[in-house]
Amino acid sequence: MFHDILLAQHREWQALLGEPFIERSTAVGASLGAADHRVAVVLGPRRAGKSMFAAHLATRASGRVGYVNFDDERLLGREGYVPDSPGPRGTDALVAAIDAVYGEPHTILFDEIQNVQGWEIVVNRLQRSGRRLILTGSNAHLLSSELATHLTGRHHPIPLLPFSFAEFLSARGSAERTAVEFATLCRAHAEIGGFPEVVLKPIDGGGYLRTLLAAVIHKDIVSRFRLRAPQALDAVAICLLSNPGAEFSFASLGHASGCRSGHTLKKYVGYLEQAFVLFTVPRFSFKPREQTASNKKAYAIDNGFVRATGFQASPNHGRLLESLVAIACLRRQLRGDCRLFYWKDPHRAEVDFVIHEGQKVKSLIQVAADLHDPKVRAREVRGLIKAGHELRCDDLLLLNSDERGESRETWQGRSAIIRREPVWQWLLDQG
Repeated sequence: MFHDILLAQHREWQALLGEPFIERSTAVGASLGAADHRVAVVLGPRRAGKSMFAAHLATRASGRVGYVNFDDERLLGREGYVPDSPGPRGTDALVAAIDAVYGEPHTILFDEIQNVQGWEIVVNRLQRSGRRLILTGSNAHLLSSELATHLTGRHHPIPLLPFSFAEFLSARGSAERTAVEFATLCRAHAEIGGFPEVVLKPIDGGGYLRTLLAAVIHKDIVSRFRLRAPQALDAVAICLLSNPGAEFSFASLGHASGCRSGHTLKKYVGYLEQAFVLFTVPRFSFKPREQTASNKKAYAIDNGFVRATGFQASPNHGRLLESLVAIACLRRQLRGDCRLFYWKDPHRAEVDFVIHEGQKVKSLIQVAADLHDPKVRAREVRGLIKAGHELRCDDLLLLNSDERGESRETWQGRSAIIRREPVWQWLLDQG
């Protein structure tokens, strides 16, 4: 039964390899050396380009490549693939079909592997037999927990989010640009996001993103966890996505969404994070208990999902720029380079991002679209100086639309050197 399905998927595979490919500069360490026999695991949101990236990663390795897409209903369900079955629907039959269609490939790419129950046992077995494996997945918790259990030390995670600003620019061509052009393109990236099909194809981006968001929520969360009240999950997602960077408590989220169970709300936010719809940023504190009890902030995994909610009459450019910075910092956190927080004191002074590396606060970042308003400038400077003093950090950065330079700023007898840099320039430096 698998042979005909894989033949059809082989045509999809050939079409995939024929599409334009944008090099993913954010996929650090994404290579398959001849001596590296770890399982490569490409993790990220649906439609972020994982399949395309994994396909090119596979073809750059030596030998033939086989491809199986588990986001195919013909392979799943009651009549589909059953990993632990010894019969015609089991792993031996699937591998025999792969070998027949792809000529006994040394490397196999399993796309959206999280759709298969018991997949980790199959992967373990095939790796021990000498196959080189590449997996893609759209569920962070499912893959990370089972990989840690069954493939400890023998897998290589590669986080892949939608296009960064540098990748967005590559998709728009390689022409030299002025500072004004960079700023204009950064604004466009902030508004439409970085999902490859939105950036590369002449489609209705808003409609595409609304459909994608609905599919992720209902396929990867509602169906997987068999939720009986999906409308409550939709309400929670809309509340958080339409207010990027806003603080929330579960009490306030319950009031806004109509779901009054704190336990249920925690589960829903966790599901949305697992499915790469959004991510949360905790408040920084040197006291773990205080940090756990404090409000969090939520950001969309891509600004396109903010657009998809359709609840903003006009884009809040400052919030969208802040979101771009948050996503760039998240990439570093997913690679294990740092931990991301925000800071706020009892007097409501605030810093957007605290970058924590090792045992210390490495840098503090504020984001403001326009520093020409004296009140905005004073507010951002105040937060940086107060947080820098409390957290013993003197790397203070104020990202904005167009200013660059550094100056010594003073607030109530305390002073510090604050650097200013355009958001677009900082994003390019992140890759």
